[in-house]
Amino acid sequence: MEKEEWKDGELINPNDENGGRQPGGMVKTGEWETVNKASALWTRPKKDITEEQYTEFYKSISHDHEAPLTWAHNRVEGNTEYTQLLYIPAKAPFDLWNRDKKAGIKLYVKRVFIMDEAEALMPSYLRWVKGVVDSADLPLNVSRELLQESRDVKAIREGNTRRVLAMLEDLAKKDKAPEAAEGTDGVTDVVSEEDKAQAGKYSAFYAEFGAVLKEGLGEDFANREKIAKLLRFASTQSDSVTVGFADYKARMKEGQEAIYYITADSLAAARNSPQLEVFRKKGIEVLLMTDRVDEWALSFLHEFDGTPLQSVAKGAVDLGKLQDEEEKKAAEQAAEAFKPVLDRLKDSLKDKAKDVRVTTRLVDSPACLVVEDGEYSTQLARLLKSAGQKAPEVKPILEVNAEHALVKKLDGSAHFDDLAHILFDQALLAEGGLPDDPAAYVRRVNALLV
Repeated sequence: MEKEEWKDGELINPNDENGGRQPGGMVKTGEWETVNKASALWTRPKKDITEEQYTEFYKSISHDHEAPLTWAHNRVEGNTEYTQLLYIPAKAPFDLWNRDKKAGIKLYVKRVFIMDEAEALMPSYLRWVKGVVDSADLPLNVSRELLQESRDVKAIREGNTRRVLAMLEDLAKKDKAPEAAEGTDGVTDVVSEEDKAQAGKYSAFYAEFGAVLKEGLGEDFANREKIAKLLRFASTQSDSVTVGFADYKARMKEGQEAIYYITADSLAAARNSPQLEVFRKKGIEVLLMTDRVDEWALSFLHEFDGTPLQSVAKGAVDLGKLQDEEEKKAAEQAAEAFKPVLDRLKDSLKDKAKDVRVTTRLVDSPACLVVEDGEYSTQLARLLKSAGQKAPEVKPILEVNAEHALVKKLDGSAHFDDLAHILFDQALLAEGGLPDDPAAYVRRVNALLV
C-alpha cells in the first residue's frame, strides 16, 4: 500500500508562529511499503535461508523466546509429496504433561493454511515437536476426521517420525565433544566449530524431553529399536544421565548375559537399594531408572541388540557364569539349614508376603522385597494408586540374608513375630514404600528397644 506520514496543519496567521495551526493529518508520500512481511519460508530453497531466518520463523510459530536446538527442512517426493520444516525446541513447554491440550504441527495444503494443531501428523510421544507440513496431495477441505483415515496423512506421519528420530540420532552422535587427535603422520586432526557447537545438545534435549521419548517404546512398535538407542540413564558407574544401552553393552563383564537395571523413586533410593549389593560386590554395572514412566516403558522392551533386559528387583537373582559353583552350593546349604525359620517366617507374614526365601543378592542388608518376573513391582503399584488408577494387589516375596546377625537372631527368639514384621517393614522402607500400619511398626521397634 502507499506509504503515509503525518503532516502538521498550516499556521492560522502566517506572521504569528504562536497563533495556532490548522488541524494536521496523514498524507500520502507517493512511496509504497510492504504491509505483511510474512512469507512461506518452507517453500524457499534451503541455500537461500539463513540460520537467523529459520530461528525467527520458529519463534513466530511456537511463541518460544529461545532458539531451537536443531531443525530439518526437506521436500519429500514420491507417492506423497510434501514439504516439512520441523524444529526440536530447547525447553519443554509448561503443559508438556497435559494430555487434554491439543498438540501438533501446522498443516498447509498448497501454501493454504488448514489447521494449527494437526495431531495426526505426529505421534503422541513427539508432541513437543514444532513446525510446518505443506502437502501437495491433500484436499483443501480436509477435516480432522479425514486426517485420521487418509493414506497420505499416514505416510506424512511416518516420514515426520523418521525425520525427527534421525535428527535426534545425529545430536546423540555429536553429544560428546570430540578431542583433537594426532594421526600416525604426526598431523593433528582439527575439530570443526560445527562439531563443537553440537556438543552437549543431546544431553540438554534429554533433560527436557527424555521421559516423554520413553513413551514411544509402548506407542511406536516400528521404531522401538531406534528409540531404545536414544535412551539414556544413570548407572552405578555414572551419576549423570548419559549411559545408553550400547554404552552398557560395550563394558559388560565377560560371562555377563543380561543388561541389569533397577527402577526407583529417586537416584539416591536406586543407588542405595539392598538389591544392588551382590552386583556391587562383583563389580557388575546396573542402570538406575528414576522416571515414573520407566517401568511401564521397559515392559515393552525385553532385549537390546540380542541381550535381554533384567530387573534386579524381579525374580530370583541369577548371575549365570558370574556366580561360581561354590557360591551356589553354599546358598543351597544355607537355605536347607534355615528351612525351619523360613517356615515360621512364612506363617507369620502370610498376610503380607507371597513367599519367604534365602537369597544370595544381599551382602550387608538383612532382607529385601522382590516380585516374580512379569508382575507389577511394588513401586509401580504405588504410582498407579497415587494417580488414582486401579492397581492389582501385589504380594511381594521377602528375601532374607541368612548370614546377617538380625536374621540369625530370629531362631529361638521370644519376639519372633515382632522381628519378622520388622524385617518386612524395613525392607519395604528401604525400597521407598511405607508400612500398611506405621503405628504398629513403631510399637514393635519400641518394644524391642526397652
